[in-house]
Amino acid sequence: MALTAHAAGSGDIAIHLSSTELFSVAGIGISNTLMAVWLAMIVLIGSSYLIGRRLSWRPGKVQIIAETLVGFVHTTVRDLLGSDAHATRFLPLILTLFLFILTVNWVGLLPGVESIGVYVTNDGVREFIPFFHPGNTDLNMTIALALISFVAIQISGFFILGFRTYGSKFLSFKSPIAFIVGIIELISEFSRIISFAFRLFGNIFAGSVLILVVATLVPYIAPVPLLVFELFVGLVQAFIFATLTLFFIKIAITADAH
Repeated sequence: MALTAHAAGSGDIAIHLSSTELFSVAGIGISNTLMAVWLAMIVLIGSSYLIGRRLSWRPGKVQIIAETLVGFVHTTVRDLLGSDAHATRFLPLILTLFLFILTVNWVGLLPGVESIGVYVTNDGVREFIPFFHPGNTDLNMTIALALISFVAIQISGFFILGFRTYGSKFLSFKSPIAFIVGIIELISEFSRIISFAFRLFGNIFAGSVLILVVATLVPYIAPVPLLVFELFVGLVQAFIFATLTLFFIKIAITADAH
């Protein structure tokens, strides 16, 4: 499910409760939000290839920026987890989540993302269908990211603490109170899926609608400050998602004191 918003023509604004399917491949529908996600993946893969093939002992500006970003994230992960081994293990996950969410958010703000498309007529109503729509305004996308984070957190706990030790956090028969606390902890673990998904979805969708409304009412100049602000919001949301994942991994791999 997705909430999508775009100009419908004649100064109207259309907000739909589902993403728009552009075409299908082998019976699988390809929506405009999925197209935007694929565009973000192309940008990430292309950037990684170009940076990787030009690595040098005398780095240029782009390599310095990339190395600074990786070094900063590695230091942050190491300081929180308290181990270089853990930092090396979890750095790819945390950095990938951050860069992917950031790229998807920023790609959704590119000129033409919601203005390139076709007009279709349904039941006598002419409607504009964009080829691209911000990926994280699709709840399916944010839920998928939340599930990836959730599974990574649980696998980390099981592999580092062991099945029995980690499982005892949620299922303990030492006392009635310990049992109840464990069940509450189990419920809170699953509730993180909803929290992760709706936090990212709500912030990005709200920004998308706000820019659309302002661009429709006061075009050309007024949307520019909002676009700059949404660039910052996209950065913050990517940072929050990656940081919360790291924080919950820290909790998962830490054995209970009692």
